Amino acid sequence: MQVRRLAAWAALPLAVTLGLSACGKSGGSDSGGANPNGVVSIGIAEPKHLIPSNTSETSGSQVLAALFAPLVDFDEANKPFEVAAQEISTTDNKTWTIKLKDGWTFHNGEPVTADSYINAWNYAAYGPNAQDNNYFFDKVEGYKDLNPADAKATPTATTLSGLKKVDDKTFTVTLSAPFSEFKSQLGYTAYYPLPNSAFESATASPLVIAKAYEDAPVGNGPFKIKGTWQHDAQVEVEKYDGFAGTKPSIGGALFKIYQNSDAEYADLQANNLDVVKQIPTAALSTAQGDLGERYQTSPASTLQVLAFPTFDKRFAKAEVRKAISMAIDREEIANKVFQGSQKAAYSFVSPVVAGYRDKTCGAACEFNATEAKKLYTENDGPKSINITYNADGGHQEWVDATCNQLKANLGVECVGTPEAKFADLLTKAKAKKEIGMFRMGWVMDYPSMENYLGPLYSTGGSSNYYGYSNPTFDNLLKEGSAAPTQEEAIKKYQQAEDILAQEMPVLPLRFGQNVFGSSTKVKDVHIDLFNRVDLNKIQIVS
Repeated sequence: MQVRRLAAWAALPLAVTLGLSACGKSGGSDSGGANPNGVVSIGIAEPKHLIPSNTSETSGSQVLAALFAPLVDFDEANKPFEVAAQEISTTDNKTWTIKLKDGWTFHNGEPVTADSYINAWNYAAYGPNAQDNNYFFDKVEGYKDLNPADAKATPTATTLSGLKKVDDKTFTVTLSAPFSEFKSQLGYTAYYPLPNSAFESATASPLVIAKAYEDAPVGNGPFKIKGTWQHDAQVEVEKYDGFAGTKPSIGGALFKIYQNSDAEYADLQANNLDVVKQIPTAALSTAQGDLGERYQTSPASTLQVLAFPTFDKRFAKAEVRKAISMAIDREEIANKVFQGSQKAAYSFVSPVVAGYRDKTCGAACEFNATEAKKLYTENDGPKSINITYNADGGHQEWVDATCNQLKANLGVECVGTPEAKFADLLTKAKAKKEIGMFRMGWVMDYPSMENYLGPLYSTGGSSNYYGYSNPTFDNLLKEGSAAPTQEEAIKKYQQAEDILAQEMPVLPLRFGQNVFGSSTKVKDVHIDLFNRVDLNKIQIVS
C-alpha cells in the first residue's frame, strides 16, 4: 500500500498512455547551480510507524526510504536491480542466495552484514511481535512455526528455518514453495536490515526492539535522522557521509507533518514548503495557474477503493455491496470532482502491472441506478450508511459527492465521517470498530498483480483491514506464487481477481497518477510509482 502501501491522500490520475508518459517537468528555476548542503521540505501525513517491519503506508515509507537502502530497486521497465545487494541468485525459485556489497555501514558505524537482515526478518516474522508487514515473510520456510493458526498459542520457534547465514556477506533464503517474483519483493520496506543497536539484545530469542529505536531509527541509507521523530510535527534527516551507494545532491530533508492538506498547499504557495506530493482536490481547478511549470504529473501505481467491513452484518451480503457499487457514477466523480484528472477504475489491479485487464468487475462496477436500487431493496440494504475517511488526505469532496449519489440512487441516508489521521483510521479498522464503509488507497510495494491481491484480500493479509476471507482465493494466490513463469502466475492471479468481482469486498473507484507541486527553491523534482520523492534527483537552487 514502496510501499507497500496504504496511501493517506486522494490519489490522482493515471496518464492515458502510461508507456509514453514522462516524469513531468523538473519544476523550480533552472537558473543557478545546486546547493549540495541545502535541506528540502516535503509534506507528509503522520506516519503510523517508523520501523521497517511495521510500516505499511506511504508517509512512513517516504521517511524510511531516506533512512534505508533496499536490496533492490526498479528500473524504468519495472525490473529489479541490485542496490545494497551485490547479487541475488537462484536455480529453482525456491532457494535464493543473497550476497551483500562490501563497505556498507549503518549510521552508527556498525557494518551491514547477513545478520543485519536475518535478525530484522526474524523479528518481523515472529507472530507475537504483531508487525503490520509480518505477512511478507509467509513464503519463507518456517513461517508457520512462528505464526500458529491459533493466535493465542505460543509459537514453536522464534526464528525462520529458511534463513541461513553463509558468511558475513552472504545468506540464503529458502521458501516453502517456489516464487518467481521473490527478487522483486525484496524491494519492499519490510526487507530493510536493522543494526544490532535496534534491539534490546541482538542475541536474545525472540528479539525485542529497543523502545527508543522507533523515534530515532538507525538505517543504512543515504540520510540519517537528525534528532528524533517529532510526532504530528516533523521528521528531519541529514546526509550520511559514510553512505556507500549513490550520493544525493542535497544536505538533508525535512518531512513536515500535516493534518490538513489545504494548509499544506497554502504553505507551498507561500514558498514555506518545497514539495506537496498530492495537490488537494479542492485546489485542482486552480493549481496549474497557481504554480505554472511547478505543477507536475507523473505515472503512479495508486488505486482508490471503498472498503466494506465484511464482519459488519449490514454489509455481509455480496448483493448489498454490488448494489452500492452500481449506485456510484465513477465517471462523474472523476470528471467533476477531480477535474478529469483521475481515471475511473473497474478492476482490482493497476494498469502499470503485467496481467491487468480492464473492467474485470463487470456489471457490478457499471453505473445503473435503477438496477442498484432494485438489488439493494431486495437484499434489505441498510437505511443509513457512513463513509469514514482520513481528514489529513483531502478526501471530503469526493466522499461527499459519493454520499450524494447514494442518497439519490438508493434512497438512503449517507454521511462522511472524518478521522483526523490515516494512522488512526487504520488502527480502528484493524480493531474492527464500527466505522462503516471506509476509504482505502493502495500504492504497490513491488510491480506484480500478486501485490494488489495478496496483502489486501488474502486471509490474514497485511493490509486486509476488512476481514475478507475466501479459501479458493487464497489457494489461487498460492498456485500463482508457485508458478514457474510470470505468464503462468498471471493466469492464476486473474482467476483470483475474478473471485473478487463476484464478492466485492471493496469497490474499485479510481486509478491515480502523481499530481504534485514544488516551490521556487527546488528543481529536478520526481515522484516515482510508489509515491516517493526521489531524494537522489531533487536539487536545491542556490
